[in-house]
Amino acid sequence: MLAATAGCGSGNDAKSPTPSASTPTAVPSKAAQDPAEAAKNEAIGTYQSYWQEMQRAYAKASVDGTDIKKYAAAAALRQAEVDTQRMHKEGQVVTGQVAVGSPTVTQVDPAKKVPNATVSSCLDISKWKVVEGATGKPVSLPADRRLKYVIVGTIEKWPDGWKVIKDEPQDKPC
Repeated sequence: MLAATAGCGSGNDAKSPTPSASTPTAVPSKAAQDPAEAAKNEAIGTYQSYWQEMQRAYAKASVDGTDIKKYAAAAALRQAEVDTQRMHKEGQVVTGQVAVGSPTVTQVDPAKKVPNATVSSCLDISKWKVVEGATGKPVSLPADRRLKYVIVGTIEKWPDGWKVIKDEPQDKPC
């Protein structure tokens, strides 16, 4: 999950003491030193947050009131909107949790005009249950549907942050 941090002051205008020669200095993390490593970490964080918001959207059969637009754009956002509109029209919602297992960056290009990455993971929807929204009654689904499968996401760095632009289920179990 992505977390933003901001420096906080105490409201006191007193100057901080000057560090002495014996004060240790922070060593930049590997991600701070390597743009590709930073891009990988941000892409995976965005992808995980995207699926948390997808879970929220499917639970209410609407992208309204979710942060999906913070994490998705282009085809991925359009698909989320279409899926939830269809669910709403059919009176269905999804309960339970989704799991994004072993997200791995298989390609990263942080130096491109639009930095991007490809993330492969195992999407586990076995704990998701499609139910009728009004009654909570389970919806009949094919018994042979795949509940754990490989999914590949394309993530790009836009001016307002990393966004999943494409998310493609693969016809492979995991």
